Amino acid sequence: MATGVWDYVQEYEEERAEILSSVDRVFRSGRLVFGESGRAFEREFAAYHQVAHAVGVDNGTNAIKIALQALGVRPGDEVITVSNTAAPTIVAIDALGAVPVFVDIRAEDYLMDTSLVGAAITERTRCLLPVHLYGQCVEMAPLERLAAEHGLAILEDCAQAHGARHHGRVAGGMGDAAAFSFYPTKVLGAYGDGGAMLTGDDTVEQRMRRLRYYGMAERYYVVETPGHNSRLDEVHAEILRGKLRRLDGYIAARRAVAARYADGLAGTGLQLPVVADGNDHVYYVYVVRHPRRDEILAALESYGISLNVSYRWPVHTMSGFSHLEDRRGALPVTEGLADEIFSLPMYPSLSIDIQDKVIAALREVLERL
Repeated sequence: MATGVWDYVQEYEEERAEILSSVDRVFRSGRLVFGESGRAFEREFAAYHQVAHAVGVDNGTNAIKIALQALGVRPGDEVITVSNTAAPTIVAIDALGAVPVFVDIRAEDYLMDTSLVGAAITERTRCLLPVHLYGQCVEMAPLERLAAEHGLAILEDCAQAHGARHHGRVAGGMGDAAAFSFYPTKVLGAYGDGGAMLTGDDTVEQRMRRLRYYGMAERYYVVETPGHNSRLDEVHAEILRGKLRRLDGYIAARRAVAARYADGLAGTGLQLPVVADGNDHVYYVYVVRHPRRDEILAALESYGISLNVSYRWPVHTMSGFSHLEDRRGALPVTEGLADEIFSLPMYPSLSIDIQDKVIAALREVLERL
């Protein structure tokens, strides 16, 4: 069997009894949607992030879309973000009819270059959308200053940063709202799709709740504003409750994997992850960099190792977004890194044997280049 960047089977075996008990508890409850499991998970998820409100939804893309709407983003408004991200970040902005405005990233840690954001603000700018990428947080203080100066909202994309911290503040607790994905590969992952939004604003929370439920209040069939069908079901909510209690353990295991990579790949010529100042990295993915990336990936296939690139195609270069302003060439760091970065296997149950296999194969391949 080929070695890939993610696998859940060993983790499932370790947690199987608890997961099946969660499923059975929901099925016996008589409530599959909008029941106590969902409400309890929202309370516990909000408490973990020290934020007043959490609102569960069906996936991370809708979490971004609904959060933007709840913050007042409308068609034609501009949202400043990055192109080195998973496409759903931009899909959500575009689906609202809003306009993504891209700034470049920093070469050392691949995060939004916040020094470029001020120049990108126009009279149409409504929201700043930092993507906490690969497991660590964007520098937030400059964004908070700009938001206060220009009257802008901040929406944190936390899909890759569950439990990450920035100068002691948890990802998701620093903006006006935050969006999370619980896709199975995430640091906090479900066994299918799921997502959530956070906010400390009571009015924004109520908008989120209406928008995820057709635009209705949850128990009344009167549409107050056009909305969506975007609910986190009870089964996933109950499973996530158990996994939330394990989240800090998952993070500790990921950090141990990252430390073994750092030791095993030192001196190889690979550029290893750099932890930005003030950040506590949770290593959603372990992204390395080499100018001969494609040769390395091809050579690793002969060892039975198939690795991913996060992300090979910056969003602004994708044909599906050709209706946006052509920014090719305007984001030199983003475009240059897209040819060099790739991800190594990273998940809490990754065995030392598999990790040693990857390290040894990489060292051999790099020595032959």
